[in-house]
Amino acid sequence: MARVIEGLLTPPQGRFALCVSRFNSFITEPLLHGAQDALVRHGVADADIDVFRVPGTFELPGLVRRVAEGGQYAGVVALGCVLRGGTPHFEYVAGEVSKGIGQIALTAPCAVSFGVLTCDTLEQAIDRAGVKAGNKGADAAMACLEMVNLYARLAEVGKKR
Repeated sequence: MARVIEGLLTPPQGRFALCVSRFNSFITEPLLHGAQDALVRHGVADADIDVFRVPGTFELPGLVRRVAEGGQYAGVVALGCVLRGGTPHFEYVAGEVSKGIGQIALTAPCAVSFGVLTCDTLEQAIDRAGVKAGNKGADAAMACLEMVNLYARLAEVGKKR
């Protein structure tokens, strides 16, 4: 039978950084609270969670890169919200932020997860920040927690071979 290696939802050793945009704070604050709550409920000490704030979602990749490369965190969660408007601004910001954080996640020495909402309407954003569709901040934190544990297990597997 094949050996399955996956991350667990248990508290790992190390700290977590939550990087959150202040723009659209009526959406990003519930995402932040959801992420913090999810980590604490799974055993991460509140003192092991740091919150970093940037002015807007566009600034997230620069901060996430610096935080991830600093070597102080086991996991970094990016939280933001971009709402479609009447101009092409949405496409530019959403695309660049997604691409930037994705590239960072590929090379970072720690787990990086994406909790940035890119919604067509305010109602969709509200639903994803804790109403009908759960809390995507909590989902991003759980993904980060699982990836931190998976990376640790992967290192153990490599040592056993």
